Amino acid sequence: MLTITQALVDQIVAHARKDHPDEACGVVAGPAGSDRPERFVPMLNAAMSPTFYEFDSGDLLRLYREMDDRDEEPVVVYHSHTATEAYPSRTDISYANEPGAHYVLVSTADADGLGEFQFRSFRILEGVVTEEDVSIVAGY
Repeated sequence: MLTITQALVDQIVAHARKDHPDEACGVVAGPAGSDRPERFVPMLNAAMSPTFYEFDSGDLLRLYREMDDRDEEPVVVYHSHTATEAYPSRTDISYANEPGAHYVLVSTADADGLGEFQFRSFRILEGVVTEEDVSIVAGY
């Protein structure tokens, strides 16, 4: 189960809506070994695409160095789908290289009247996708 604060959910959703119609992406870092998302890190979608996201390699390298310096790890890796449901695509699954991370998907398809808003979390391990419950809390 992903336990995440309402404030972080609001930041992820705001980023997804701001970048719509392109996909938004980012990370929520937390203390290493804690499974507690704390620090919101919105990233640039280097692909600038409504159907695909890609972290800028330089930004990603800087983020991993910063997390290492702060004894953090990526607890949540998030991105948005702009016209489809919040479920990992084949490409998303192939890019999932953080076995301990929660992969959060937000669908902003509702922004175009194409469906309901969705905020969902998955574990992706060796190509296997498992949806997990999300507990939104006021604080830790």
